[in-house]
Amino acid sequence: MDIEEVFYRFNPWWENDYKISAIERPKYVDKLIGYLDKKEIELITGIRRVGKSTIFKLTISNLINKLGINPKHIFYISLDFYGIENKTILDILEDYFKIQGIPFEQRVYVFLDEIAYKKNFSQQLKNIYDLYNIKLFATSSSASILKDENAYLTGRSRITEILPLDFEEFLSFKNLKITRANAHLTYTYFEKYMELGGIPQYVITEDIEYIKQLTDDIIYKDIIHFHNIKEVSLLRDFFYLLMERSGKQFSLNKISKVLGISVDTARRFFEYFKDTFLIYTVERCGKLNERIRSSKKIYVADVGIKNAITGFKDKGAIFENLVFLKIKSKNPCYVYEDGVEIDFFTEDKTLIEVKYNAKMTKKQMETFNNYEAKTKIVVDNVEKFLKL
Repeated sequence: MDIEEVFYRFNPWWENDYKISAIERPKYVDKLIGYLDKKEIELITGIRRVGKSTIFKLTISNLINKLGINPKHIFYISLDFYGIENKTILDILEDYFKIQGIPFEQRVYVFLDEIAYKKNFSQQLKNIYDLYNIKLFATSSSASILKDENAYLTGRSRITEILPLDFEEFLSFKNLKITRANAHLTYTYFEKYMELGGIPQYVITEDIEYIKQLTDDIIYKDIIHFHNIKEVSLLRDFFYLLMERSGKQFSLNKISKVLGISVDTARRFFEYFKDTFLIYTVERCGKLNERIRSSKKIYVADVGIKNAITGFKDKGAIFENLVFLKIKSKNPCYVYEDGVEIDFFTEDKTLIEVKYNAKMTKKQMETFNNYEAKTKIVVDNVEKFLKL
């Protein structure tokens, strides 16, 4: 297959009217369209199969059908495609300009999926930013896109992370509506959301094999193959322990003893999973030495993945995980004083304790009431969750 045929297959709007049947995600698409006139490169991150490519296609559909942009001035390619492995990003763009006969100075919109598959992508993106009249969007399922050691993209890029479906999106994907007359169904649907999480295709199909295949892809493609890991069974055991510890403090010293591995190996495994956007960490609030010495709490990107591994249990931990995902952009830390933990303290000085249909202990209540904060919230039911 020659390169022109490859390009036309990836860009069907060059020849035909373009309609996409995917469910809209305006939360992200509207945001990206709002950046169209900005020069910065848009870097789109997130866990595998969270919908990054679909959001690209939805954005492209909007450019063509709502903004009237010439379809041939829109170029999409997935950089993990077998036929283009020997081409640089710059080679690919030059081929695109030649095939479509586009002048060098013409404003075009370029969407590059899985940018991390190309070596030196940061330097190449810098060259594109400096030389071309291109509005560039790029995705990666690896945090390597954020590790710009030579600062090629500093001041030239903006990062948007795609998270699994929130509850409102979940209802949309399940084609569910909650009317005032049926407000009681909110709890029923939310329990289902707690069970399935927010990976779009899994929400639609509820096929447990799909979510298990996703975890295998993350473990084998993104970690074992990418980092040439030899300790495969140990890595899988480490993954199971991560899922079990979601919403709790995670000690690398303890985990290394449980698995019989060095702390350095445990730390390396931990960073690999963080790089896939599968887990997030929350530090203890306090001075630098307290933050460094204390264990971090961990949360999973998607509770459906956790449930597929551990079973749908400990709803309190699942609920807390969903609260974290909702307030993640507020950079929360956790409070730990005199043996008492309060779940979150955000950068806007909001103190949050999560109790799913439960109550705080007397000691927790004392710590909660005495802690200095601008706002204090106990999230102990779905209604309070939705108001966050």
